[in-house]
Amino acid sequence: METKTLDNATEKAFKMPTVYTLLFAITALVVVMTWFVPAGKYDYMTANSQTLIEAQDVANYSGGERLLPVPGSYTELTSNPQGLFDLIAAPLTGFSEASSIILFVLMIGGFLSVTIRTGAMDASVFAMSQRFAGREQWLIPLLIFILAIGGSTYGMSEETVSLWVILLPFFIAAGYDRLVVAGMILLGSGIGVATSTVNPFATGVASRFAEIQLGDGILLRLLMFVIFYLITCVFIMRYAAKVKADPSQSLLHDITFNDQFSKQPESLAFTKQHRLTMTVFFGAFALMIYGVVPWEDIGVTFIPALNWWLKEISIIYLTAALLIGIINRMPEDEFVKTFIAGCKDMIGVALVIAVAKGINVIMNDANITDTILSWTESAVVNLDSGVFAVVSYLAHIVLAFFIPSSSGLATVSMPLMGPMSDLAGVDRNIVVTAYQLGSGWINLFAPTAATVVAGLAIANIPYGRFFKWVIPYIAAILLGSGLLLYIAA
Repeated sequence: METKTLDNATEKAFKMPTVYTLLFAITALVVVMTWFVPAGKYDYMTANSQTLIEAQDVANYSGGERLLPVPGSYTELTSNPQGLFDLIAAPLTGFSEASSIILFVLMIGGFLSVTIRTGAMDASVFAMSQRFAGREQWLIPLLIFILAIGGSTYGMSEETVSLWVILLPFFIAAGYDRLVVAGMILLGSGIGVATSTVNPFATGVASRFAEIQLGDGILLRLLMFVIFYLITCVFIMRYAAKVKADPSQSLLHDITFNDQFSKQPESLAFTKQHRLTMTVFFGAFALMIYGVVPWEDIGVTFIPALNWWLKEISIIYLTAALLIGIINRMPEDEFVKTFIAGCKDMIGVALVIAVAKGINVIMNDANITDTILSWTESAVVNLDSGVFAVVSYLAHIVLAFFIPSSSGLATVSMPLMGPMSDLAGVDRNIVVTAYQLGSGWINLFAPTAATVVAGLAIANIPYGRFFKWVIPYIAAILLGSGLLLYIAA
């Protein structure tokens, strides 16, 4: 039998441009389009009061209601082609127009940074692993659930990197292989992101630019979360049981690993401060969910709806960060440095949102957004609503391969897909869900997904082996997502 020894060196024949370069290139392409695509506008109807806003007056509308395009009302306007100055200014204007969501993202970053700094996350995972020693098979669905909840509520992704070092030695010593750990971390958190309920980087950004509330469509996403969580558990647990019973069934059985993960992980104490920290951590998300869910719209009349949005949620995370700092007796300077460091970590996300929003700025200033909508109107209006939802899902899969940033993709696609769904007679929350599923699905395994590449590199798992292993799983998620979207629409 051939034995292979892995090292960390990998050759890269082609390096994908960063998401910033891709988005700026798209912005430049849109600037060129403004010289050839005619300008135009639909008449719009306000969503609640049903007031008609004529095409020439749409740009000056200052009311707070969402505007819905009136099918068949498209009117050409005087062209307003954009130039080099507009191209350079677009991300800056985009930053200004998206300032509320950017501030929200920065608050999330500071909150997560303070929580991670306390060590409570790693300590809680280690405590669970020790408690389930000898019963590791039941720890698998529990960890998948926790990671999926993290993905669904706050987009848990990069935060999972530290878990590899803790979980690999534990599960290897218990008789499992590295793919079991990869499945729990990558598929667990990934499927949570794909079925995000209130994830600020996916649902939050997409809802903001689709001009709907964060809680719209939450019941559908909760249903999908449960279904796909169960599929994930069955897939990983069946493989884990097979490998534990017969190690030769492992897809990695012919590889000799020369690394530190054959050792037991270092002991981490789960203190009273850690327990209080995690209580505040999960309590912040529970409070956010309570505040954003439109309870009356889903038939729950005994719970008052708070209709919270970005400002209120930002306050929750800032307050929670302060409480966690107090619980852990962080010195004032350490707390401030840690919080600011977390904000710095989110600057990349903020800039992605700004650059992506710049595309929308160019299209709106040139009045070509509605022109593109008008070109698709005849096809969309005659398209079955379920088919439209599935097509939207597949389109987002393709886009997500090139724009792996969930917030960047939402900022690019939602300003166009939201009104397009109105023309198709599909609720905008269905399009938001289709975007999440498409972006989440491709990022479960794509080589452009940073967490996938980083995690596999840490564990020294060849990408080809991982991809071969997840093919049945991602096929099931692909088909299941399409079917559920079709039924929902």
